[in-house]
Amino acid sequence: MNSIEVIRRVAALPGMSIEELKKLWADLHQDEAPPFNRVFLVKRLAYRLQELAMGGLSETTEKRIERMAADEELPPQERKRPPGEKLLPGTQLLREWKGAEHRCTVLDDGFEYQGRRFGSLSAVATAITGTKWNGHVFFALKRAGEKA
Repeated sequence: MNSIEVIRRVAALPGMSIEELKKLWADLHQDEAPPFNRVFLVKRLAYRLQELAMGGLSETTEKRIERMAADEELPPQERKRPPGEKLLPGTQLLREWKGAEHRCTVLDDGFEYQGRRFGSLSAVATAITGTKWNGHVFFALKRAGEKA
């Protein structure tokens, strides 16, 4: 199936009846459609059509997803980040401190907290606590004494 055919088939999904979607699911997955709503079926079928035509996730990505899922079972301070992994702009960091929730947004060139820009995560942690903190430790991105 070429990319034009994939696009055509994906575009047709929203106009299909629930019965047609379930039949397509059975054809593509070799299994009965799950009992979810039509929006779910359309999204999953669109992904499946593209996956079959262009390939699925790489082995590296699948392993990373498995590691992340296993990490989710751990408390935040015990979660591991792959070496060299950067915080992506737009990421929201949350921390409860003295009964209040503090939200910090990662920017391309620093961090934003309560409408103010900061050059480092440590500066944000210091603004919140009033004392010097390692920002990665404060937001539980690493443990005290651990290298970033």
